[in-house]
Amino acid sequence: MPEPVLQRAQSELLDWHGRGMSVMEMSHRGADFGSILEKTEADLRALLAMPANYRVLFLQGGGLAQNAAVPLNLLPADGVADYIDTGHWSLKSIAEARKYGQVNIAASSADADYTYIPPQSAWRISPDASYVHVTTNETIGGVEYFWIPETGDVPLVADASSHILSRPLDVSKFGVVYAGAQKNIGPAGLTVVIARDDLLGRARRECPSVLDYGVQAKAASMFNTPSTFAIYLAGLTFEWLAAQGGLAAIERANVAKASALYAEIDRGGLYRNPVRPSDRSRMNVPFFLTDERLNEPFLAGAAQRGLMQLKGHRAVGGMRASIYNAMPIEGVSALIDWMREFEREHG
Repeated sequence: MPEPVLQRAQSELLDWHGRGMSVMEMSHRGADFGSILEKTEADLRALLAMPANYRVLFLQGGGLAQNAAVPLNLLPADGVADYIDTGHWSLKSIAEARKYGQVNIAASSADADYTYIPPQSAWRISPDASYVHVTTNETIGGVEYFWIPETGDVPLVADASSHILSRPLDVSKFGVVYAGAQKNIGPAGLTVVIARDDLLGRARRECPSVLDYGVQAKAASMFNTPSTFAIYLAGLTFEWLAAQGGLAAIERANVAKASALYAEIDRGGLYRNPVRPSDRSRMNVPFFLTDERLNEPFLAGAAQRGLMQLKGHRAVGGMRASIYNAMPIEGVSALIDWMREFEREHG
């Protein structure tokens, strides 16, 4: 999370706006939290230039809960849903959806170890699909969509957990967008769902009420007690993003960070990134040393320099630098300096 957001939260932790209590102590039904929730939603709508015919839901359970909620809300028992397989998290979505109905994998990049986004020309969409689901950024493989699929009258559903708010997004092209908060929005425990009005009220009978988009929209995200403190922190993050100049400005910063890091990976012979350049994620940059025996010395030296959490996911190994909105360019520059120093010693 951005340091200014954490500092402000610290200053307001015991006494929010002179009320003599923390946000964590407020009634979620009270006027004070109501004002927080209202402003948080308004600020998110402004950042995304969100059309009026979309509802914002502040829910719980992360992206994995939405893997079940999407088919329970949008997939009839006898229907079919199309999924695009681009790696670890899309496979999670596919496995969950199969519990509730027929799933068609309309395209996959498994043939190249998930190092690219399948072009839409290669997709095989079902003629009667209830929706098309994409995972727009894969944190483990480091691939990202930089284009929005055209699905016509079929609702497009996106798990945008790991790159939402990193750049402008045309919400009007989607039926549902969902995102766990823990990358660019706030702490873990909050999930944001953006759902088009006409897709509400379609939930199957067996859909739990807390996962029913129509029920949650009618209750203004308070069918059950919401994640009050996480919503408050998300609101502070939205204010911070607006103060940076909005999503266009944060995209420029993210492009600069990612470009510098990929340039360093590609510059010499010690590091490599296997992802097709046009599909390389700006948020998650995996890279590998040509000699895996150097992994532990690289990580140990990085930790000594305050460069933490660089170990790659256990599914793929190597290294992974996650450079979300809150990571300043100075952090990326420090990593590049260490990569160059390490290469001089071991390259």
